[in-house]
Amino acid sequence: MIDQFDDFIIQRNEQVLDAVKARTRDFSTLSLIKLLYQLKHQPMIFSDLYTKSMIRMKKSFLNYLHFCVNYKFITKKSVGQNVVYSITEKGLTMLNLFTQNHDGNDQ
Repeated sequence: MIDQFDDFIIQRNEQVLDAVKARTRDFSTLSLIKLLYQLKHQPMIFSDLYTKSMIRMKKSFLNYLHFCVNYKFITKKSVGQNVVYSITEKGLTMLNLFTQNHDGNDQ
């Protein structure tokens, strides 16, 4: 199973019985939502997405960005000298799992 989740593994250690000890990368659901939310209404270039996502550390932002591209939550496309990021249907589904309906209806 651990082979299917390489994006989360930083370093593998020894295997004990059927369990593999590993140092893992943790992804915050809130940071993932912040990144996807910015792309909900319009595609953005890298610098705008970085600024508006409010993920403070650039290395963390890059980890989330690569995670979203690898899991097809967003796509990237070169346009001239810029790279434009867009949310996919899969990304919208992920975002909608955590978006509450604020129109007064309890569902």
